[in-house]
Amino acid sequence: MTMDSDTAQVETDQALLDQFTIHAKKLHEAREALGQVVFGQEDVINQVLTAVLAGGHGLLVGAPGLAKTLLVTSCATVLGLEDRRIQFTPDLMPTDVLGAEVLDENEAGKRAFRFIKGPVFCQLLMADEINRASPRTQAALLQAMQEKEVSVAGETRPLPEPFHVLATQNPIEQEGTYPLPEAQLDRFLLQINIDYPPEEAERKMLSATTGTKKVTLSPVFSADELLAAQALVREMPIGEKVIDAILALVRAARPSDHETEDELQKRIAWGPGPRATQALSLAVRARALLNGRPAPTLEDVSALAAPILRHRMALSFAARAEGHTTDTVIAALVDRIL
Repeated sequence: MTMDSDTAQVETDQALLDQFTIHAKKLHEAREALGQVVFGQEDVINQVLTAVLAGGHGLLVGAPGLAKTLLVTSCATVLGLEDRRIQFTPDLMPTDVLGAEVLDENEAGKRAFRFIKGPVFCQLLMADEINRASPRTQAALLQAMQEKEVSVAGETRPLPEPFHVLATQNPIEQEGTYPLPEAQLDRFLLQINIDYPPEEAERKMLSATTGTKKVTLSPVFSADELLAAQALVREMPIGEKVIDAILALVRAARPSDHETEDELQKRIAWGPGPRATQALSLAVRARALLNGRPAPTLEDVSALAAPILRHRMALSFAARAEGHTTDTVIAALVDRIL
């Protein structure tokens, strides 16, 4: 390597370090801002930001009244993204999501079709109670989530960049719902389970939301800055030990065809595919950047194992009858491997 190439490499490394410092600072500000309106959900906020920072989509699962909608709309504001909200209902049609062509007639009497964009043409789409829409309407989001484009009337139209879907589900009421198929669940980078806030956080929320003062959020990022942060995540180094842990964890979460399968694998009916390893590789780097670290560690793998894997695997009937859940099985796998 020549002196010029050495200098170029140093300058490149310094440029990446400068970008890292800038984005880490902005992410800290974004996290602090979201904490002013959503109380007692620090882990949830971190996971939502991790999903967006990794360039993926998030599925928020929680009971009513746990600030899922507020969190999504606040994220759009803080990240500087154009957002839309769709309330999914059984009578919602694919055209209500994607848009449709209408026949227009001008002053000269000439007729032509004009495409009216649906709410999916935004940068952050909130799919509220996504499991209440019919499978046909749910499937309308598949192409948008994976290819970042939609096809209507034989023409493919790109979506704005960045494009993210944050969908919500109510785990309590299942009557009149259509569970998401495994193929669509796999499109979500993380399944983020939201629990009730602790007492102190709920006390703080009570005083902050029932008075006359209202917190107004301001953008911390712009769309271009978020795209730059997402590009930086893919440039962050990831050590061999972390890669080995990711592969070991995901492969252990699959049922084995061998006679030597252990008790944990016997509890698994089907497990995650290779997309889970890709998702975990990106998510751990995003979490490291979110926490101001230049590279991910095994702690990042442990923290994101459940959100990455819980919607990509299912337990056997016998395991469910014994009271096991996907989260308990994932926790046991993490304890064994990490």
